[in-house]
Amino acid sequence: MSDSPSNDPSRDRLLMAAVEIFAERGFRDATVREICAKAEVNHASVNYYFGGKEKLYAESLNFAFLQANERYPLSNTLNSSLPAEQRLTDFIQVFLHKLMDDTALGHHAKLITREIADPTSALDEIIRSTMAPQFAMLKELMPRLIGPGWSERDIYRCILSVVGQCLMYKHSRSVIDRLCPEVIASSEEVNRTAEHIARFSLSALTNLDKQSPA
Repeated sequence: MSDSPSNDPSRDRLLMAAVEIFAERGFRDATVREICAKAEVNHASVNYYFGGKEKLYAESLNFAFLQANERYPLSNTLNSSLPAEQRLTDFIQVFLHKLMDDTALGHHAKLITREIADPTSALDEIIRSTMAPQFAMLKELMPRLIGPGWSERDIYRCILSVVGQCLMYKHSRSVIDRLCPEVIASSEEVNRTAEHIARFSLSALTNLDKQSPA
């Protein structure tokens, strides 16, 4: 899997079409013919550029992550000179905006969500190249907030508790849109929601019972 897409217009159109159609139909139901028709390329182009549907799908996932990360970089989160509270707040802001993006990038989030819910062999590479480094960054950050003496499992639980709050807004979007759409009605409201998650998380993390680490 390449680190970035080439500058070949036909290849790029294939990737963009593949992201959209795989996001809508999933890997198993999407067809190469449909992807090529949308990209306005010859049916043989998938084999020429990618070597088949499976490799096109894996490259589409990689492309989706690259574009999402370019639009929403974790610059402050990765800056170890900043306070831990500021770094975690930045992560939540970036992550929630990435999840709630309703532009064309929304296809990327939908594709990634679909892959996580119904994984293929491509997920292993995405975890290795993208998710694992971010998880490792949060694992390094978390003890600065909760203090020393906690087990690795409890650190993992803390990370998943923070990430889970953000994912709730993505996976329950249809419910939120019916119950309280105002909390994510605009970019400004998404910001306010991210700030709430950050305050809520930091309050919990910095007040964990230090007397009984696992």
